[in-house]
Amino acid sequence: MKLLIASDIHGDFDSAKAVVDAYFASKADRLVLLGDLLYHGPRNDLPPSYAPKKVIELLNSVKEHLLCVRGNCDTEVDQMVLDFPILADYAFIEADGVRMLLTHGHKFNTQTPPPLRYGDVFLHGHTHVSTAQEFGNGNLYVNPGSAAIPKENTPRGYIIYEKGVFSFRSLNGEEYFKYSKC
Repeated sequence: MKLLIASDIHGDFDSAKAVVDAYFASKADRLVLLGDLLYHGPRNDLPPSYAPKKVIELLNSVKEHLLCVRGNCDTEVDQMVLDFPILADYAFIEADGVRMLLTHGHKFNTQTPPPLRYGDVFLHGHTHVSTAQEFGNGNLYVNPGSAAIPKENTPRGYIIYEKGVFSFRSLNGEEYFKYSKC
């Protein structure tokens, strides 16, 4: 199974479009969004192409491809305009025998982790910093960073996961880091 994983779009249309375009170009099986889809939040500057109504239209047009979890900036009002579920605090997905827990990161994170089995991958956004590091009981923490408002000099980007490999890519598709789970 091939996944494209992104987080923290924060209503930025150009970022959302780049992620959706990359998803279709990659021929991934599922587009996973780890929250904070429409609103930029009170601690963030407006993203460069802030247009949440256009992001709503774009994401609704690809709703059958999406698996989303709720970010700290996502609300019931957002759910009212989106045609796919976004209010789950977490979800599990298994790809190529690797079990992944998906969440945003504001409730569950490496300081307050959810119950994980040995070897589980823990995917979350929220920090806007792309990361892949081992932690816990043989677990792996992976964060795609932010597609719209990256921090700590990480690029705007996403991850492509396939066959145990997390390929970190900037929005132009260039790989800048690779981590192998195997």
